Amino acid sequence: MSGSQRSLAKGSPAPGPVPEGVIRLYSMRFCPFPQRVQLVLLAKGIKHEVVNINLKSKPDWFFEKSPPGLVPSIETSDGKIVYDSSIVCDYLDETFPEKKLIPEDPYEKARQKMILEDVNAVTAVMYKILYAPKDNRDATELKAQFFEQYKKLEEALTKTNTPYFCGESVTLIDYIFWPFFERFIAFDVLDFVEKTPRMKAWGDLMLQDPAVKETLTEPDALVKFYELYCQDSLDAADYGLD
Repeated sequence: MSGSQRSLAKGSPAPGPVPEGVIRLYSMRFCPFPQRVQLVLLAKGIKHEVVNINLKSKPDWFFEKSPPGLVPSIETSDGKIVYDSSIVCDYLDETFPEKKLIPEDPYEKARQKMILEDVNAVTAVMYKILYAPKDNRDATELKAQFFEQYKKLEEALTKTNTPYFCGESVTLIDYIFWPFFERFIAFDVLDFVEKTPRMKAWGDLMLQDPAVKETLTEPDALVKFYELYCQDSLDAADYGLD
């Protein structure tokens, strides 16, 4: 799980300066977007700290760290701020090039961006499914839309005939999609995994990745968090903490 400390809410004082040689990640324990960044930080061995934000009650100062008021954003010891999960991941891969996660080959780099478009289409429908009960909407049609988009990721793996999206080892696009795949149970789309054998095998492989192991959240906790979050509970962000 992304950090264990309680989230900072409206009225909380801002954290102090970022220590030298450390990246500060502004996160929320259950949010998939900052998990993308933490996967990259862990995979590349980048020293970092996590500050959790209560997205239902954001501190005023947080907008200085993330103008859109969203997580993730990162802050460096010299005051640089970078936000948006894809932009942050790209920045980290370029700034810390020792273990590259983005392919150097122009075509493979382009393939990552094309797969990202499919990933974005999948995740957009997932959120519609999540909020369907709150909107008094039947999710049946949405789940059909989800599967049509999700099958494109199965097709991408079939086309390359490789265990990961861009070859024989994990690259950035695998880390970009993993947090959402992990949340299939909470978004009520887990049954579709059995219909996509290559994605199922991909998921099994990703579970063996050290960075993935370190950021995993118990499925029951994910389900409970999203129940609370959809109820606009201010306590959702700190679910499971003593």
